[in-house]
This record gives sequence, C-alpha cells and structure tokens, in this order.
Amino acid sequence: MRCVIARFPFELTKIGVLESMKGIKPEPVTAESVIIGRRHYPVKQVGQVITRQDRRDFSAAEVLRAMARLGFTCRDLPKAAPLGILGSLQHASAMLGTPVTI
Repeated sequence: MRCVIARFPFELTKIGVLESMKGIKPEPVTAESVIIGRRHYPVKQVGQVITRQDRRDFSAAEVLRAMARLGFTCRDLPKAAPLGILGSLQHASAMLGTPVTI
C-alpha cells in the first residue's frame, strides 16, 4: 500500500512492517502506540524505523493513519482529566514541597 509520510511516498506492506520491527526493542509508551506482533511501540519509533527519517520530520497522525490502513491496532492514551483549582494548587504545592492547608 502506498503511504505518504513526511511528504515522501512509501510502499508499505504489513509483512514488511513486521520484518522491519523484528528485533527492535520497544521504547516506553508515553503517547499514541501501535501494536505490532505482541509488542506496543510508540508511533514515533515505528515511523522512524520504517521511514529511516528523524522523528521531527513527520507527525504521529501520519504514521497512525498508515498503520491503521495496514490493519495494525492503534491505541491512544486517555487524556488526563482537568485537575480543577484545588487540584492545581495541591499539585503545584507538591512540586514546591510545601503542603497546602485549607
């Protein structure tokens, strides 16, 4: 399947992506991820391996779209709930090391 990532066309196949990622140790997942085989890879790591380009050259959305079209399972991390005013104060005070008493 032809995919455009970082303005360059790539001819990707599911088997080709599986072969490219074979032997690659997954980095810790902190954002969107792709399940390839039995492993969860960060989207940017997959994009870097299959395109051989710097991670800053493409967006995660481009790689996610390509992987989803190939049939891989893509996952998003849930968005954090807003802390609210009290939660923000407690979080800030914890970072400063001074407890907030109300």
